[in-house]
Formats: sequence, structure tokens, C-alpha cells
Amino acid sequence: MAMSVGKEDGEDVPMSDINTTPLVDVMLVLLIIFLIAVPVVVETVPIALPATAYEARETKPENVELTVRGGPGGTCEVYWGMTPIDSQTLLDRSVKSLEDAIAKVGGAENLTDDTMPEAHIRGDVGTPYKCIGGTIFTMQRAGFARVGFVSEPPPGTGVTRL
Repeated sequence: MAMSVGKEDGEDVPMSDINTTPLVDVMLVLLIIFLIAVPVVVETVPIALPATAYEARETKPENVELTVRGGPGGTCEVYWGMTPIDSQTLLDRSVKSLEDAIAKVGGAENLTDDTMPEAHIRGDVGTPYKCIGGTIFTMQRAGFARVGFVSEPPPGTGVTRL
């Protein structure tokens, strides 16, 4: 930038005004460059499924084994073992199962991590989320603190048993 000199009462005096036009021009050019470049650099909603470690699960008699799949017309099919069951019956039966498990150990104060019953849900790959989510919600309403999913490891991966 150059400094212009003006005349005041016949004497050469530097001007105290700053020309901001070049600064504004540079800032606008940088703003446009960033507005164009940033969307190119930023990826859209990256999703990575979690890497899971497959461990052998211990099947205990007090555990509840459920199977959930999508039915015709967007309905949900829930099975307790091999028996189809509706939502209210699932809730009633789950509460009864949990009460029986608590009575078996002598009361809720005697429950430990090893004696706490669990709900294991096997969900079909094409099952809508509302079916799985509804089953989880029902089991939690029944009082089950541990609700887990049963999955099948991909072919070729071995399960290490201790």
C-alpha cells in the first residue's frame, strides 16, 4: 500500500485515513475460497459399524431367549422360545419369569452379577427397528436390567473359548 500525502495549510502532512478497500477485497476473496473449499473437504455423515468381539455366551436356565422378526404388512413377530407371543403376554410372562428368578435366589438383595437373569434377543437382519426396539422396551419395563443381542460371527472368524 502506498501512503498519500495531502496538503494542510501549505505544509505536506501525512493523511490519517486508511484505505480499507484492498483489505476488504482480500477478505471477501478468502471467504469465497473457504465457502467453496470446505464442503469439498468435509464428508457427509460418515458411518462405521462397530467392530465387535465375539465371545461365547453362557446359557443359564433363568435367561429369557426371544426371537424377533418382521411379519407381513409391517407387523412384528416375537417368539418366546418357539412360541409366538404378543406384547402384553410378553410383559406378563417376563415379569413372572423375573419374579421367579428373584424368589429362587432368596430375594432381590441376594442377586449378583452371576444370578441376574438376562434377556437375549435374536433379531432377523430384515427386522424393522420398531420391532426390536419395542421388545427391548417391553423387557426393560418388565424389570430386566440386562438385555443383549445374539449374533452370528461372519464366516471365517473363529470364536476363542476359554
